[in-house]
Amino acid sequence: MKFLCTSSELAPNASLGFDIDGRNLFAVRREGIAYFYINRCPHRGVPLEWQPHQFLDPSASLIQCATHGALFLIESGECVAGPCAGQSLTALPGREDEQGLWVEI
Repeated sequence: MKFLCTSSELAPNASLGFDIDGRNLFAVRREGIAYFYINRCPHRGVPLEWQPHQFLDPSASLIQCATHGALFLIESGECVAGPCAGQSLTALPGREDEQGLWVEI
């Protein structure tokens, strides 16, 4: 498991991007739970964000690809709108403990 950040660094309804050992990934917190995904849209294989750490739509209720506007459920990574509907982001196993957020790459 690789350490990402302290728990307080990932605010509620927010996202953070990371480059761990050359792998781009991101974490999203929703309703107190952290979710971890590879930062790659299944449509074109491009990174999702248009600015650092900006992985959510304006309402912070869905993950959004900045390139073509695809929308993904935070809890599952499933694409619910856009050119890759029915596909999913690649989830990563992770956990949160008293030290912070950890992910398995």
